[in-house]
Amino acid sequence: MPLMEHLRELRNRLLIAFAAVAVGLIVGWIVSTPVWEILKEPYCSTPQSHQLNGQCSLTYNGIFSSFFITLKVSLMVGLVVSSPAWLYQIWAFVTPALYRTEKRYTLTFLALAIPLFTLGAGLAYFIMDTSLAFLLSFSLDGTVATISIDDYLNYVLIMLLIFGISFELPLLLVFLNIIGVLSHATVAKHRRLVIFLMFVFGALVTPGGDPITMMALAAPMIILFAAAELVMYLRERRRPQSEFGDLSDDEASPLAEDTTPIDDPAPLEDDKR
Repeated sequence: MPLMEHLRELRNRLLIAFAAVAVGLIVGWIVSTPVWEILKEPYCSTPQSHQLNGQCSLTYNGIFSSFFITLKVSLMVGLVVSSPAWLYQIWAFVTPALYRTEKRYTLTFLALAIPLFTLGAGLAYFIMDTSLAFLLSFSLDGTVATISIDDYLNYVLIMLLIFGISFELPLLLVFLNIIGVLSHATVAKHRRLVIFLMFVFGALVTPGGDPITMMALAAPMIILFAAAELVMYLRERRRPQSEFGDLSDDEASPLAEDTTPIDDPAPLEDDKR
Protein backbone atom coordinates (compact mmCIF):
# COMPACT_ATOMS: atom_id res chain seq x y z
CA MET A 1 0.00 0.00 0.00
CA PRO A 2 1.39 3.48 -0.87
CA LEU A 3 2.28 5.89 1.91
CA MET A 4 -0.71 8.16 1.24
CA GLU A 5 -3.06 5.19 1.47
CA HIS A 6 -1.56 4.32 4.86
CA LEU A 7 -2.07 7.89 6.03
CA ARG A 8 -5.68 7.91 4.81
CA GLU A 9 -6.36 4.64 6.60
CA LEU A 10 -4.75 5.98 9.76
CA ARG A 11 -6.88 9.13 9.54
CA ASN A 12 -10.09 7.15 9.10
CA ARG A 13 -9.33 4.81 11.96
CA LEU A 14 -8.42 7.72 14.25
CA LEU A 15 -11.71 9.41 13.39
CA ILE A 16 -13.62 6.23 14.22
CA ALA A 17 -11.69 5.86 17.49
CA PHE A 18 -12.35 9.48 18.49
CA ALA A 19 -16.03 9.08 17.60
CA ALA A 20 -16.23 5.99 19.82
CA VAL A 21 -14.57 7.88 22.69
CA ALA A 22 -17.01 10.76 22.18
CA VAL A 23 -19.96 8.38 22.46
CA GLY A 24 -18.38 6.85 25.56
CA LEU A 25 -17.92 10.36 26.97
CA ILE A 26 -21.65 10.99 26.62
CA VAL A 27 -22.40 7.72 28.38
CA GLY A 28 -19.88 8.64 31.08
CA TRP A 29 -21.53 12.03 31.59
CA ILE A 30 -24.88 10.30 32.14
CA VAL A 31 -23.50 7.88 34.73
CA SER A 32 -20.91 10.25 36.24
CA THR A 33 -22.82 10.62 39.53
CA PRO A 34 -22.96 6.91 40.46
CA VAL A 35 -19.39 6.45 39.22
CA TRP A 36 -18.21 9.31 41.44
CA GLU A 37 -19.98 7.72 44.41
CA ILE A 38 -17.97 4.56 43.79
CA LEU A 39 -14.69 6.45 43.36
CA LYS A 40 -15.04 8.46 46.56
CA GLU A 41 -16.01 5.46 48.69
CA PRO A 42 -12.40 4.70 49.77
CA TYR A 43 -12.00 8.25 51.08
CA CYS A 44 -15.40 8.19 52.81
CA SER A 45 -14.30 5.07 54.68
CA THR A 46 -11.64 7.07 56.55
CA PRO A 47 -12.47 8.91 59.82
CA GLN A 48 -10.80 12.10 58.54
CA SER A 49 -13.39 12.47 55.77
CA HIS A 50 -16.09 13.39 58.32
CA GLN A 51 -14.14 16.01 60.25
CA LEU A 52 -15.36 19.04 58.30
CA ASN A 53 -19.14 18.87 58.81
CA GLY A 54 -19.86 15.34 60.03
CA GLN A 55 -20.33 14.05 56.50
CA CYS A 56 -17.98 12.76 53.83
CA SER A 57 -16.81 16.02 52.31
CA LEU A 58 -14.40 17.00 49.55
CA THR A 59 -13.84 20.59 48.51
CA TYR A 60 -13.31 22.34 45.18
CA ASN A 61 -12.13 25.82 44.25
CA GLY A 62 -13.33 27.92 41.35
CA ILE A 63 -16.60 28.30 39.52
CA PHE A 64 -15.73 25.93 36.68
CA SER A 65 -13.96 23.33 38.81
CA SER A 66 -17.04 21.15 39.30
CA PHE A 67 -17.67 21.10 35.54
CA PHE A 68 -14.12 20.02 34.68
CA ILE A 69 -14.11 17.40 37.43
CA THR A 70 -17.34 15.92 36.09
CA LEU A 71 -15.80 16.01 32.61
CA LYS A 72 -12.71 14.17 33.86
CA VAL A 73 -14.82 11.44 35.46
CA SER A 74 -16.90 11.17 32.28
CA LEU A 75 -13.75 10.86 30.17
CA MET A 76 -12.48 8.06 32.40
CA VAL A 77 -15.72 6.17 31.92
CA GLY A 78 -15.76 6.96 28.20
CA LEU A 79 -12.28 5.54 27.62
CA VAL A 80 -13.23 2.33 29.42
CA VAL A 81 -16.61 1.97 27.70
CA SER A 82 -15.20 2.66 24.23
CA SER A 83 -12.04 0.58 24.70
CA PRO A 84 -13.26 -2.34 22.52
CA ALA A 85 -13.78 0.09 19.61
CA TRP A 86 -10.48 1.99 19.72
CA LEU A 87 -8.49 -1.14 20.58
CA TYR A 88 -9.97 -2.83 17.52
CA GLN A 89 -9.02 0.17 15.35
CA ILE A 90 -5.42 -0.11 16.55
CA TRP A 91 -5.45 -3.84 15.90
CA ALA A 92 -7.00 -3.47 12.44
CA PHE A 93 -4.37 -0.90 11.43
CA VAL A 94 -1.40 -2.97 12.64
CA THR A 95 -2.49 -6.51 11.78
CA PRO A 96 -1.83 -6.41 7.97
CA ALA A 97 1.89 -6.01 8.72
CA LEU A 98 2.03 -9.05 11.01
CA TYR A 99 2.75 -12.68 10.21
CA ARG A 100 0.29 -15.36 11.24
CA THR A 101 2.31 -16.39 14.31
CA GLU A 102 2.71 -12.73 15.32
CA LYS A 103 -1.06 -12.23 15.06
CA ARG A 104 -1.62 -15.24 17.29
CA TYR A 105 0.84 -13.98 19.89
CA THR A 106 -0.65 -10.47 19.74
CA LEU A 107 -4.18 -11.73 20.35
CA THR A 108 -2.96 -13.91 23.22
CA PHE A 109 -1.09 -11.06 24.87
CA LEU A 110 -4.03 -8.70 24.41
CA ALA A 111 -6.37 -11.28 25.95
CA LEU A 112 -4.04 -11.52 28.96
CA ALA A 113 -3.16 -7.82 29.24
CA ILE A 114 -6.73 -6.59 29.74
CA PRO A 115 -7.54 -8.94 32.69
CA LEU A 116 -4.15 -8.24 34.28
CA PHE A 117 -4.69 -4.47 34.07
CA THR A 118 -8.20 -4.87 35.49
CA LEU A 119 -6.88 -7.05 38.31
CA GLY A 120 -4.23 -4.47 39.20
CA ALA A 121 -6.72 -1.58 39.13
CA GLY A 122 -9.15 -3.61 41.27
CA LEU A 123 -6.44 -4.30 43.84
CA ALA A 124 -5.59 -0.58 43.95
CA TYR A 125 -9.21 0.30 44.64
CA PHE A 126 -9.47 -2.43 47.29
CA ILE A 127 -6.50 -1.22 49.35
CA MET A 128 -7.02 2.51 48.73
CA ASP A 129 -9.06 3.09 51.90
CA THR A 130 -6.34 1.49 54.06
CA SER A 131 -3.65 3.54 52.32
CA LEU A 132 -5.59 6.80 52.74
CA ALA A 133 -6.32 6.08 56.40
CA PHE A 134 -2.61 5.49 57.00
CA LEU A 135 -1.54 8.67 55.23
CA LEU A 136 -4.19 10.85 56.90
CA SER A 137 -3.39 9.44 60.34
CA PHE A 138 -0.30 11.68 60.52
CA SER A 139 -2.40 14.87 60.72
CA LEU A 140 -1.58 17.10 63.67
CA ASP A 141 -3.97 17.76 66.54
CA GLY A 142 -6.37 20.60 65.88
CA THR A 143 -6.11 20.30 62.09
CA VAL A 144 -8.85 19.35 59.65
CA ALA A 145 -8.25 17.66 56.31
CA THR A 146 -9.76 19.73 53.47
CA ILE A 147 -8.88 17.66 50.44
CA SER A 148 -9.97 18.98 47.06
CA ILE A 149 -11.87 16.78 44.65
CA ASP A 150 -9.25 17.38 41.96
CA ASP A 151 -6.37 16.23 44.17
CA TYR A 152 -8.29 13.16 45.29
CA LEU A 153 -9.28 12.25 41.75
CA ASN A 154 -5.66 12.58 40.60
CA TYR A 155 -4.63 10.28 43.44
CA VAL A 156 -7.22 7.70 42.39
CA LEU A 157 -6.15 7.85 38.74
CA ILE A 158 -2.47 7.49 39.60
CA MET A 159 -3.15 4.52 41.86
CA LEU A 160 -5.30 2.74 39.27
CA LEU A 161 -2.81 3.32 36.45
CA ILE A 162 0.28 2.39 38.46
CA PHE A 163 -1.19 -0.87 39.73
CA GLY A 164 -2.71 -1.71 36.35
CA ILE A 165 0.49 -1.08 34.37
CA SER A 166 2.68 -2.79 36.98
CA PHE A 167 0.69 -5.99 36.56
CA GLU A 168 1.67 -5.94 32.87
CA LEU A 169 5.43 -6.17 33.57
CA PRO A 170 5.54 -10.00 33.92
CA LEU A 171 3.76 -10.23 30.56
CA LEU A 172 6.52 -8.08 29.10
CA LEU A 173 9.13 -10.54 30.41
CA VAL A 174 7.39 -13.43 28.66
CA PHE A 175 7.18 -11.41 25.44
CA LEU A 176 10.91 -10.65 25.56
CA ASN A 177 11.57 -14.35 26.11
CA ILE A 178 9.45 -15.33 23.11
CA ILE A 179 11.27 -12.99 20.74
CA GLY A 180 14.63 -14.23 22.05
CA VAL A 181 15.79 -11.09 23.86
CA LEU A 182 15.62 -12.48 27.41
CA SER A 183 16.38 -16.05 28.47
CA HIS A 184 15.18 -17.84 31.58
CA ALA A 185 18.78 -18.36 32.71
CA THR A 186 19.32 -14.59 32.79
CA VAL A 187 16.14 -14.03 34.80
CA ALA A 188 16.98 -16.82 37.25
CA LYS A 189 20.49 -15.45 37.71
CA HIS A 190 19.17 -12.02 38.74
CA ARG A 191 16.08 -13.22 40.62
CA ARG A 192 17.04 -11.73 43.99
CA LEU A 193 17.93 -8.40 42.45
CA VAL A 194 14.62 -8.28 40.57
CA ILE A 195 12.63 -8.97 43.74
CA PHE A 196 14.53 -6.25 45.59
CA LEU A 197 13.93 -3.80 42.75
CA MET A 198 10.22 -4.59 42.88
CA PHE A 199 10.08 -3.42 46.48
CA VAL A 200 12.03 -0.29 45.52
CA PHE A 201 9.69 0.28 42.59
CA GLY A 202 6.65 -0.11 44.85
CA ALA A 203 8.07 2.45 47.28
CA LEU A 204 8.91 4.98 44.56
CA VAL A 205 5.85 4.91 42.32
CA THR A 206 3.07 4.83 44.90
CA PRO A 207 1.76 8.38 45.49
CA GLY A 208 1.84 8.26 49.28
CA GLY A 209 4.92 6.10 49.67
CA ASP A 210 3.33 4.28 52.60
CA PRO A 211 4.44 0.72 53.42
CA ILE A 212 0.91 -0.69 53.05
CA THR A 213 0.60 0.39 49.41
CA MET A 214 4.20 -0.62 48.72
CA MET A 215 3.61 -4.16 50.01
CA ALA A 216 0.25 -4.40 48.25
CA LEU A 217 1.97 -3.59 44.95
CA ALA A 218 5.23 -5.53 45.42
CA ALA A 219 3.75 -8.80 46.68
CA PRO A 220 1.47 -9.49 43.66
CA MET A 221 4.24 -8.38 41.31
CA ILE A 222 6.55 -10.98 42.84
CA ILE A 223 3.88 -13.68 42.43
CA LEU A 224 3.32 -12.70 38.80
CA PHE A 225 7.08 -12.57 38.25
CA ALA A 226 7.37 -16.13 39.56
CA ALA A 227 4.57 -17.21 37.21
CA ALA A 228 6.28 -15.50 34.26
CA GLU A 229 9.58 -17.18 35.13
CA LEU A 230 7.82 -20.55 35.25
CA VAL A 231 6.29 -19.95 31.80
CA MET A 232 9.72 -19.01 30.43
CA TYR A 233 11.26 -22.15 31.92
CA LEU A 234 8.57 -24.48 30.56
CA ARG A 235 8.69 -22.83 27.14
CA GLU A 236 12.46 -23.18 26.82
CA ARG A 237 12.30 -26.77 28.08
CA ARG A 238 9.73 -27.76 25.42
CA ARG A 239 11.57 -25.91 22.66
CA PRO A 240 13.80 -28.28 20.65
CA GLN A 241 17.47 -27.57 21.06
CA SER A 242 19.51 -26.92 17.96
CA GLU A 243 22.71 -28.79 17.15
CA PHE A 244 24.83 -25.84 18.24
CA GLY A 245 22.56 -24.52 21.01
CA ASP A 246 25.10 -25.35 23.72
CA LEU A 247 27.87 -23.33 22.09
CA SER A 248 28.69 -19.78 23.07
CA ASP A 249 28.35 -16.94 20.59
CA ASP A 250 32.14 -16.65 20.27
CA GLU A 251 32.83 -20.37 19.73
CA ALA A 252 33.30 -21.65 16.20
CA SER A 253 31.02 -24.45 15.05
CA PRO A 254 32.66 -27.72 13.92
CA LEU A 255 33.23 -28.14 10.18
CA ALA A 256 32.94 -31.40 8.27
CA GLU A 257 36.27 -32.62 6.94
CA ASP A 258 36.39 -32.77 3.13
CA THR A 259 39.66 -33.69 1.39
CA THR A 260 38.40 -32.88 -2.11
CA PRO A 261 40.47 -30.03 -3.62
CA ILE A 262 38.56 -26.88 -4.34
CA ASP A 263 39.84 -26.66 -7.95
CA ASP A 264 39.14 -30.33 -8.68
CA PRO A 265 35.41 -30.65 -9.41
CA ALA A 266 33.73 -33.99 -9.17
CA PRO A 267 33.72 -35.93 -12.49
CA LEU A 268 30.54 -35.80 -14.50
CA GLU A 269 28.62 -38.93 -15.44
CA ASP A 270 29.72 -38.60 -19.08
CA ASP A 271 33.35 -38.54 -18.01
CA LYS A 272 32.89 -41.69 -16.00
CA ARG A 273 31.65 -43.50 -19.05
